[in-house]
Amino acid sequence: MQHLPNSITLLNALAGCCASICLYEGAWIWAIGCIAISGFADFADGLVARALRVSSPVGKELDSMADMVSFGFVPGLIAYCLLNEALPPSEGPINWLALPGFLLTLFAALRLAKFNLDERQTQDFIGLPTPSCTLFFTGLLAVFVTNKFGLGEVITIPWILYLFILLFSLLMVAELPMFSFKFKQWSWKGNEMRYTFALATIILLILLREAAFSIIILFYILLASLRFFTDRGKPDY
Repeated sequence: MQHLPNSITLLNALAGCCASICLYEGAWIWAIGCIAISGFADFADGLVARALRVSSPVGKELDSMADMVSFGFVPGLIAYCLLNEALPPSEGPINWLALPGFLLTLFAALRLAKFNLDERQTQDFIGLPTPSCTLFFTGLLAVFVTNKFGLGEVITIPWILYLFILLFSLLMVAELPMFSFKFKQWSWKGNEMRYTFALATIILLILLREAAFSIIILFYILLASLRFFTDRGKPDY
């Protein structure tokens, strides 16, 4: 049983590999499904490890390596594919104008490396977590595929994609505290942000379905930013 968390982490990496294949083949819906499996496995491995009371340095490193596949390479590939759809066809095998999509991959690698060394990130995060970045771009892909609310063409406006790529790359390494879903206790006090975000997430998913993913992450960033600037304005006693 002690190897079960690491096995789930490896499932995360495998699902990320499958998502990459699906993106390369243009099987967008399958790619979204594989990313969902990665997200579930990323959440479940820590949950199982805590339940079994097992942890190891190998598990921590393995988790980051799996995340680099599913939440580092995959969002970069999504951004590349969306830009490739938006831009004129390339004459060679690489669309150089779409290559900036992989800025997400480079900054995700930097974030994961910093995370492993940053002792401040035991309860909450500093900088946008890589799964949140992946969920945002998966949401863009879902809107593009389904043309939800007629926004499919808007998603593939190049300057909008470039702006999102730059913004989310910087957010991953920003010194911005972001709340996690690690509950020390279940009362409202001390968990106001978590419960507010959870309720908003449920409402948005019911109302907007696949179009909600990117909006949920933008709301997450907004809540974290509001808490950061509010806390900065409080006097120290």
